[in-house]
Amino acid sequence: MSLPDEKQTGREQNPKGGGDSGWVALFFIAGLAASLAFGWIVFPKLLYSKSEQPFQFSHVTHADAVGDCESCHFFREDGSYAGVPTLEQCIECHEEAQGESEAERIFVEEYVEQEKEVPWKIYSEQPDCVFFSHAAHVKGAGMECAECHGDIGESESLKPYEENRITGYSRDIWGKSIGGFKKNSWDRMKMDDCGECHKREMGSKGPCFQCHK
Repeated sequence: MSLPDEKQTGREQNPKGGGDSGWVALFFIAGLAASLAFGWIVFPKLLYSKSEQPFQFSHVTHADAVGDCESCHFFREDGSYAGVPTLEQCIECHEEAQGESEAERIFVEEYVEQEKEVPWKIYSEQPDCVFFSHAAHVKGAGMECAECHGDIGESESLKPYEENRITGYSRDIWGKSIGGFKKNSWDRMKMDDCGECHKREMGSKGPCFQCHK
């Protein structure tokens, strides 16, 4: 019994299987491209939620009015850092509306008159297990605010707050790049960034208990 030839079967024989391997390579490349697009573009958009601050705020306007950052962000007598200004500090200038902007109206009507603290969303808030001393870095090491916070002191408005849906942390901690790449010292606030600076300036990353409580 003889086997049917190519004319009888209506198909060509390809003993090397070159056509099949080409399709496999094509599907692999397409799958890889789709995975990269999802991981680097789509996934970050799904991972982080966006929300606005309670109202807009201009650092430039306030810096011009008070003269420096320390008037609002200062160290207490015991050396601890005051952080975001409280309503009591702001009332010194804003007991009555300063100007006619929408942000000023919201602040006076919804917070000053109601005697409510403004629920600011903190871009740089570290996890609860981390201890960070502003005094050690600013007073002790002589670091400038911009080294960690960038040019926020020159901002006319506040950017949206992006929160990781899984961890609840600000995106500013991980950084904008999902791959962890950075161009500036303030692009991320991860442990690796702190350790990198400590090793460069002090020769060692330091013991775990120095930063973790």
